[in-house]
Amino acid sequence: MNLEEATQKVSKMAENNAGKVNAVINFKFDEGLIHLDDTVTPTLVSNEEKNAACTIKMSLSNFEKLMTGNLNPMMAFMAGKMKIDGDKGVAMKLASLF
Repeated sequence: MNLEEATQKVSKMAENNAGKVNAVINFKFDEGLIHLDDTVTPTLVSNEEKNAACTIKMSLSNFEKLMTGNLNPMMAFMAGKMKIDGDKGVAMKLASLF
């Protein structure tokens, strides 16, 4: 999975779950960034770095595993495969989406 494919998957997820997270999140990878703003309608997804309540840092390969259900978000955090900066409560809301 590359950054463009990951961005498309997050966009589809945002369409199907609009308003459930109700927060601004950045997903940061070595290859780039995905910005998700679920506080507006329609939900905004871009590759621009903007202020966010929570930034989640991980590899794109682990992000793909997370999106497909092959990686548990809590286990990823505990194993150090995912780092969270900012509001951890926002990150917990994401667990229900994956």
